[in-house]
Amino acid sequence: MRTEYKVAFLFGGIGGGALGFKGARAEYMGAEARFRSLCSIDSDPVVCRNYEQITGGKAVQMDLFDRQQYIDFHGVDEPPKDWQEAEPWDLWNAFGEQVPDVIFTSPPCKGFSGLLPEKSASSKKYQALNLLTIRGIDLSLSACRDYGGELPRLFLLENVPRIMTRGKKILEKIKATLQKYGYAVNDETHDCGEIGGLGQRRKRYLLIARNEKRMPAFVYKPEIKPLKTIGDVIGPLPLPGDEINGGPSNRIPMLQRKTWERLAFIPAGGDWKALESVEFEQYRLEHIPRSGAWAVDDWNQPGRTVTGGAGVGRSNGLAAVNDPRTGFKDATHAAIYKVSRYEEASPTVTGAARPNNGALSVGDPRLKERANRHPGVYRIVKADEPAPCVTGTRFGSGALALADPRVNDRDGSRRSNGYTVRPWEEQAHTVTGEDTLGSGAQSVADPRLSPREGRYPGTYRVEDWKEASNTVLGQTDIQCGAASIGDPRLGCSPRSGSYGVQSWDETAATVTGAGDVHSGNAAIADPRIPEYNERCVMVIIAEDGTWHRPFTTYELAVGLQGFPRYLPDGRPFQIEGCSDAKAREYIGNAVPPDAAKGMANVILMAMVLSDQGVTFEFSWDPIWVQPERDEESQLVH
Repeated sequence: MRTEYKVAFLFGGIGGGALGFKGARAEYMGAEARFRSLCSIDSDPVVCRNYEQITGGKAVQMDLFDRQQYIDFHGVDEPPKDWQEAEPWDLWNAFGEQVPDVIFTSPPCKGFSGLLPEKSASSKKYQALNLLTIRGIDLSLSACRDYGGELPRLFLLENVPRIMTRGKKILEKIKATLQKYGYAVNDETHDCGEIGGLGQRRKRYLLIARNEKRMPAFVYKPEIKPLKTIGDVIGPLPLPGDEINGGPSNRIPMLQRKTWERLAFIPAGGDWKALESVEFEQYRLEHIPRSGAWAVDDWNQPGRTVTGGAGVGRSNGLAAVNDPRTGFKDATHAAIYKVSRYEEASPTVTGAARPNNGALSVGDPRLKERANRHPGVYRIVKADEPAPCVTGTRFGSGALALADPRVNDRDGSRRSNGYTVRPWEEQAHTVTGEDTLGSGAQSVADPRLSPREGRYPGTYRVEDWKEASNTVLGQTDIQCGAASIGDPRLGCSPRSGSYGVQSWDETAATVTGAGDVHSGNAAIADPRIPEYNERCVMVIIAEDGTWHRPFTTYELAVGLQGFPRYLPDGRPFQIEGCSDAKAREYIGNAVPPDAAKGMANVILMAMVLSDQGVTFEFSWDPIWVQPERDEESQLVH
């Protein structure tokens, strides 16, 4: 016997939660169950179109603001004439005039996020946005009660953990309302990465309310799964820049040249703070004069040979000495040009005004900090460790970058992303809606080379002249497995021009049919180096041998958030109808499908047990929501 339970999504976004519920399954005593989505409600038309494209379900565009909330949020005197305030009847129509068994709501979290300054969070605009949380629940409960005659079995509210402090009063009202309607309520934080077995850590708040009359069975907590590394989830994906297999969302972000250079200097697992320890002097190309030039001989040691060209900087002979006789007078200030240590007590402060007559100086190690600077600015994560939480910040404000060991020299057209490089073998930070590394978007240390599917294991293999050869294949190309040999017999002459590099300001040699660097003048000394602030795609191999690069939008969605690689129509996963920055925002706001599936599986089993009349069972799993008990426990003798 198969049973379908109905689910509706408020503020459903691009459908991460819906995909998870769609894939959930439960079976008990021959009874099979799954979820059927009634609809998703969201105010953004682009989100609704992409929801339908990704999930295949119905999305309804509806603004749930009341009139005053609309005015406060948009900062207008009156809403537009064509705007209408949503009523319970509108939601009832959206539900298809059916009472959902589960309502999953994921309201806007920007007003609750710790990345938003407290002053902005307390403004009318964001307070109106926060009140949408209550407004959505009130409308849906009223629609089910007034027109359906019953209430949903389960209510889910997902948001950022900071809602427990910034939205404390709002949560108290929500809990009181749900308990008044007969719901047992539990709220706590959880890690979506552990519930879904993701490649990122994603801490979130979840309120789950169970209607005790319609659903007497307990809901147990989902299974905790091991976290994956970034390499586990991104390794099987197409290389960045491969838009044929990864679609347009797999473009490499276009960053400023200085940003690429910064990423290359930041070690995997580090961030912007590591830049202050870079020994940049070792990367300078300097003229090294002959040994002994500009030398200063020791006053207490014998001098070197005096040469005929004696002079400071002119020879390597004796020309200078460290003379201890400074000529200072007895009254000369003792602290001339003195630099005090930052961690030690200062000498006496005098009335001197300049360092050359006694004014004090200090070796100050502090960088120039800005107020509210994110602790993860310019952070580069190691490839073999789990990633910290992905935030919605810009790259220069805490977004992640990754030490990517893969090298791929294909051009891309993506815009700048930021300075955080995540290690390949670790979890990613929480995926955010930011699009630039300076805003908090992530980068990855990608160890993959660029193999083609079906390539023979003997590709580019060179046999030893003195050893037996491997099996001869029917291939004629060394890239496909044809054998090569290290032939010690010289005598061949490469054609003229092989590996030739032509000058930029001269006429080119004849273009031949074998226009390849191995067989002719097919290379150019190109003087066009990007300016410091010019956006481009660069492959700079960092000192750890990896390419420190930003994540592509495709990698954030499919690799870290767990969206499917392909859309239902067969195209690679992509968000349409918006800029890449907006697409990243939609992806970062989404509930990871695998995490939603983990929650949906235990909810589905509880519903099956309730319908089978099973209200109690032994289990080692902790209970998520159970009946409220007011009476105190008593010991019975």
